[in-house]
Parts: sequence; structure tokens; C-alpha cells
Amino acid sequence: MPHLTDLVRQQTALGSADVEWLHSLVSDWQLLADLSFADLILWTRLRDGSGWVAVAQMRPTTGPTAYHDDLVGSVVLRGRRPLIDRAWSEGRICREGEPDWSGGVPVREETIPVRRNGEILGVIQRSTNLSSARTPSRLELTYLQSASDLAQMVADGGFPFEEQAPLLRSPRVGDGLLRLDQEGRVVYASPNALSAYRRLGLSADLVGTQLGRTTVELSQSGEAVDESLTWVASGRAPQSAEVEANGVVVQLRSIPLTVGQVRVGALVMVRDVTELRRRERELMTKDATIREIHHRVKNNLQTVAALLRLQARRLQIPEGRAALEEAVRRVGSIAIVHETLSHTPDEIVDFDDIADRVMDMAGEVVAADTGIRPSRTGEFGLLPALVATPLAMVLAELLQNAVEHGLHYGTGRLEVLVRRAEKRLILEVVDDGRGFPDDFDIEKTSSLGLQIVRTLVLSELHGKLEIGTREGGGARVTVDLPLDGGDIARDDNSRF
Repeated sequence: MPHLTDLVRQQTALGSADVEWLHSLVSDWQLLADLSFADLILWTRLRDGSGWVAVAQMRPTTGPTAYHDDLVGSVVLRGRRPLIDRAWSEGRICREGEPDWSGGVPVREETIPVRRNGEILGVIQRSTNLSSARTPSRLELTYLQSASDLAQMVADGGFPFEEQAPLLRSPRVGDGLLRLDQEGRVVYASPNALSAYRRLGLSADLVGTQLGRTTVELSQSGEAVDESLTWVASGRAPQSAEVEANGVVVQLRSIPLTVGQVRVGALVMVRDVTELRRRERELMTKDATIREIHHRVKNNLQTVAALLRLQARRLQIPEGRAALEEAVRRVGSIAIVHETLSHTPDEIVDFDDIADRVMDMAGEVVAADTGIRPSRTGEFGLLPALVATPLAMVLAELLQNAVEHGLHYGTGRLEVLVRRAEKRLILEVVDDGRGFPDDFDIEKTSSLGLQIVRTLVLSELHGKLEIGTREGGGARVTVDLPLDGGDIARDDNSRF
């Protein structure tokens, strides 16, 4: 389905600021659809003025839809939708007298001009399916009156609110709705809203009370009250706030209603988010615990590396000392990953930092006067810990093998080349040393480091490993890894 931005830029003459206004409207117009019990379609005028293009659509959650098909991207010529033409030319809300039966069900049509800074940007077509019409209850009458006020604000350019920050998981109409008068007194409380306040500790009725004062009185005693809570609960500011009492957390969102520059009241949507906040606290605790575990694992690995280093210094046999030093390097590469994970909020790490530290570690094993310093071209980017740990060991082993066998601790070039394709990571370690023998077979090699690389790439990372000759002499080792995580995740789960 085409995106609003693409449709507007390709087919209309609206500017960037106008597009942002339409985005703000569309991000919040579920409220208007639910209050209206109606579908909403946003039409903007074609660049040549010959007609209209539908750039966004919303269905209500409070009633049946009038349109089962998606109309975004549809184009209609002028004259085919007279109500849209009238709303644009007259700059006012237009209503149709008789329902439209062309779709098989009775649909009442209305059109609302969308205004910004005095200029009309488009027209909202509001279509109500009347097939389930019945005598409206007080709740429905309140919804419809509120929808009428909100629609007029759209037509006047007062909604959406420019100063309102984007809201995540904002309360919806069905979660709970309060209608306030000009003084902030509750004139209607939906059953869900009343239940939420009952859980906060309210014993009286909400209707007739000053919602701001009542909400502050219910908030946790002995704690400072956020000043924004009073403004939100009084319907004075288009913001959101939370009130906590009796172990219950309730989220409030205020929509001041201003028609013709006259304040007529406000809507306050209410949602009980107690379980949501409890789960968020549990996740925060879990994340902190995981980071602490990574920190302790890193410390333990560094302790192991220090013990192995001490043991290596006491050995008189060169082969044994070299083996322990290799073990120290391998443990160190794993410790680097766990140290990085101990500073991240999730199991995703920036592998470029890890790669640079592994390369520095490889350079330290070379004598200072050789001039070998591994260089990197390209970026690894963000990688899951499940990939980062074995990949760090693979990189460390390939660098060590190039320094020790390819360059033989002498002078030369050692490069790490990285590129990311769609769902794949390509890593190449290239040196200009003596290269691999012509009869080299990785499956028969006695090199422990290359055996580790082969096992990790093929078994742990489910990738491909290629060993060849660099143009102009030297060695080139290519590691090709999948990044979708499917096979890796299944393999990891199969261990338990």
C-alpha cells in the first residue's frame, strides 16, 4: 500500500510542513473515528486540481465499517464526490441529507475540511454505517457530541495540537472517557473510566466533581505531585500524565475542546496501565540482572586469563608458554564481548567497537618494530550477542593466524574488509604474506586456530568459509554469514 508521504509528494502540491501536519492528524485521528462510529478517509487535491487522491484511511473500533476495501491511493475527479468539492470550496463541514445505499448498506456521508494556518490542506470524508442504527444511549450521545466538537476543531485548524509530543500507547476511547465542562467538572464518565477511578480509591461518583482536584487527592499521599497532573486532569493542556494510588497506575490524556476560539470543555481519556507498568518494571529488573551477569562473566574471564598468563610466565618450555598465551588471547576475545554486553540495555551490540579491540589485541602480539597494524574497511554494525561472541573468536583466530603464519611476525599489510548485504555479513581477512600452501586443506590442517574457525563458522554461525590466495600474493579468508537469525535461534533452542 502506498505511503501518505509518497502519495502527497508525488500527486499533490503540498509542502513539507503541510505533510507533517497531515502526519500528526493521521497519527491521532483514531480518536475522531471512534467518537464518530465512522470511517475516515483523507483526500488531498491533485497537483493539477482535476480531482482528489485518498492518502489515508481509518476504521472505527466502536462500530461497523462502511468500507471493507482499502481506498488509499484511489483517485476521483472533481464532480464525482460533490461533498468533498463543497467542503474544499466553502471551507466548512458539509453533511448529506439522505443515506447513500450504493454499497448495499445505508451510509451517511460528511466532509470536514482540514485547515492549517488558514489554508485548507485536504478534506476528511466521514462515512457512518447506519445498518446497526438504534436509539443512542447517553454514552453514544456524548461520543457524537465530542466528535462534532473535534471535527469543528479540525475544520478550524485547532486539531491536531502543534505543541503535543507524540504519544506512545495512548489511551483510546474504549479504555475510558470523561467529558468535562469549561470549569473542569465531569459532566459524563464512561463505565470504564469510573471503574479506573474506583480502583484508585474513589468512593463517590465522578460526575459533578472537579476532576483535577479529585485526581490530585487520590494520588499517592506523602509524595510530590507532578504539576502537569493537575493541568491534564483539569483538561487545560493537551498532554498525558499518570496517577498512582493503592498499587494502581492510571494513565490520563487530555484533549481540550475549543470551538470558534471558545473553550467548550475537554475530553480526558483514561486507561488502567497497572499491569503494563508492572511488566515494564520486571523487564527493567531483568535487563539489569542480565547486564550484571555479563559484567561478572567478563570479570571471571579476565581472572582466568590472568591466571593463565601467570602460569605461562612460569613455564620454561616454549611450546607450553605459547599454548597458554593463545588461550589467554581466546579468553580475552570472549571477555570483550561480555564487557560490551554489560553496557547495553539488550542483547544487541555494536560489533565495530568489539572488532577494533580484537584487532588491537592482535597487533599487540607483534613486536613493536615490525610495523604490522591491522586496518578495517567497512562496518559490522549492530549484531545480536548470539552472533557477536563466536564472530569475535573467528576474527581473533584469523588475525592471529595471519600474523603468525602468513606474515611470520614480520612486516606487511593486514586488512579486515567488511560489507553487509541484505540479511548477510561478508568478512574478509587479507594479508600480503606468504599465503597458504598449494595443497592446503582446512579439513586436514593441524592448526587449532583454523579448526576453531571452521567449527564456529559452519556449526555455530551456519555460514560459509572460503580460503584462497590474494591477488599479488598473500592469503584471503572469506566468512559469509546469514543475519536473519532463524537457523541460529533454532540451533540455540535445540540445546536445552
